[in-house]
Amino acid sequence: MALSSGCSCSIGPSILNADLSNLAAECQELIAAGSDYLHLDVMDGHFVPNLTFGHPVVKCLRAKVPGVFFEMHMMVSEPEKWIEGMADAGADMYTFHYEATDNPKECIRKIREAGMKAGMGINPPTQVEVVLPYIDLLDCVLVMTVNPGFGGQKFISDCMSKIEFLRSKFTTLDIGVDGGVGPNTIQQCADAGANLIVSGSALVKSANKKQCIYDMRSVVDSALKNRKQQS
Repeated sequence: MALSSGCSCSIGPSILNADLSNLAAECQELIAAGSDYLHLDVMDGHFVPNLTFGHPVVKCLRAKVPGVFFEMHMMVSEPEKWIEGMADAGADMYTFHYEATDNPKECIRKIREAGMKAGMGINPPTQVEVVLPYIDLLDCVLVMTVNPGFGGQKFISDCMSKIEFLRSKFTTLDIGVDGGVGPNTIQQCADAGANLIVSGSALVKSANKKQCIYDMRSVVDSALKNRKQQS
């Protein structure tokens, strides 16, 4: 299993709002419902005021869902320190935050040397232009539409301009959106040009996960098709 390109949609549930005591079963259910990949939030209590899990949990989970693409959303200070452990645990993509390191280029280099794809996340207050020097080195840019650290926050629609800016310049770039994304906000994300859709509580806690994924995918696919026809 792999991510789509920037020309098509991939849906990745954020498991932050899952029952972590039953994580493997919940991830298996989400994949069976049609998820394309899993978005795994790692928090260290420093970069964000919350703690989740580290690479030992990821390694255990990998054994339960073999072949599923793992995007690690590393909400951690000094993200360079976690690269080797996550690679060994079976991670496929390592998305770190621009705000968390003094040397993004070096971090990207280490991620690639460890055999993973490289992603860069930016927080709501961060200007989108900061990612431009690194675009050619990255596999995706993750635009946060909430302040990272906790699930269930309100979607910040002002961040859509960042996605619009990136999509206008990079037609095939994988652009992710994360935070408050669900059936009520997916149209805004799709219209802006996002194609990697990270959905937390709206999807994970949905009574009909398969329908929720189908509905969001249909909206994004339609927007991407319209964009392609207009270009």
